[in-house]
Amino acid sequence: MKRRKLILLAVSIGVTAVAQAANPFLSATDDKPVSAKFRGAEWGDNIAQEEIGLSAHVVTTRIARMSWGEIYKVAFTDIASRAQVRRKISPEYFVVTAGLIVVLNEEKPEAAVKKLATLEKPPEFEKSDIYGITEGKFAHTEGPWETTIELQGDLCIYLSNHSSSGHFKKVVWKKGLGLVEYSTGSGAMADGFRLKRARQD
Repeated sequence: MKRRKLILLAVSIGVTAVAQAANPFLSATDDKPVSAKFRGAEWGDNIAQEEIGLSAHVVTTRIARMSWGEIYKVAFTDIASRAQVRRKISPEYFVVTAGLIVVLNEEKPEAAVKKLATLEKPPEFEKSDIYGITEGKFAHTEGPWETTIELQGDLCIYLSNHSSSGHFKKVVWKKGLGLVEYSTGSGAMADGFRLKRARQD
């Protein structure tokens, strides 16, 4: 997906009204990194088998706190599999309010974090950057991309699909734990992986 500037399209989904409470799907009591073991599989044109095992540590760290929300960095470390070329997974940055989890879709996320940390109220987020909600349902279509976010019990499930290419991304949050699944793929099994939380270190 293409990079965009943080504030482009005015979208309001009750951000200000619920800004003071913690988000049940992604929150922390302090700034200490929290590491969890994830296991799953990867596939691709350069992998002889249909799938091979994949594991990683997912480290979640609160890197900024404002009166209206927080910002988290989710990094993937110690990535291991039997693939000849080790997979690299870039960190994700998420802006979190009481009602939303929004990916920070910036070429220079650290600079964007510093800017956001100075704001007295939340910016207006683009619909295509929303990765989590705390109530209701969410659906958004942008060109060939179709995105849904649903709540199922204590899970918040984000799923985005490209209707023609087969590209997809799935992100699952769990109340009280944070990220519990992260999967992405391109083409008809041309490349991709899925990781699910196994335990917390």
